[in-house]
Amino acid sequence: MKDLSVPEQLILTAIWRLGKDAYGVTIRRKVAEVTQKDLIYGTLYNFLDQLLRKGYVTKTPSEPTGERGGRSRMIYGITEKGLLALREARALQESIWAGIPAEGLTRQGSSDE
Repeated sequence: MKDLSVPEQLILTAIWRLGKDAYGVTIRRKVAEVTQKDLIYGTLYNFLDQLLRKGYVTKTPSEPTGERGGRSRMIYGITEKGLLALREARALQESIWAGIPAEGLTRQGSSDE
């Protein structure tokens, strides 16, 4: 399976956390909450389209809502393939950071001194 980019991981984990409330606005808020940075809607939807093409997410229209003038929201969900990709991304991150203290990095192990 191909590696997920960090933005893809952020979006997929946001969708997982939000469950049935995962639509554009809430996904963007959740990513901002985690990263402390705003994600431009155009960028978010580009990544969502990419994740759809890869088969990592689904997109389903919600029931029409009064607050949207009777229009539906697009609700995103994670597929089994998307969950597998997230598990693999997490395992890779854990192996990268294994043995490095959480307190922070030092110049130990560097030959640039």
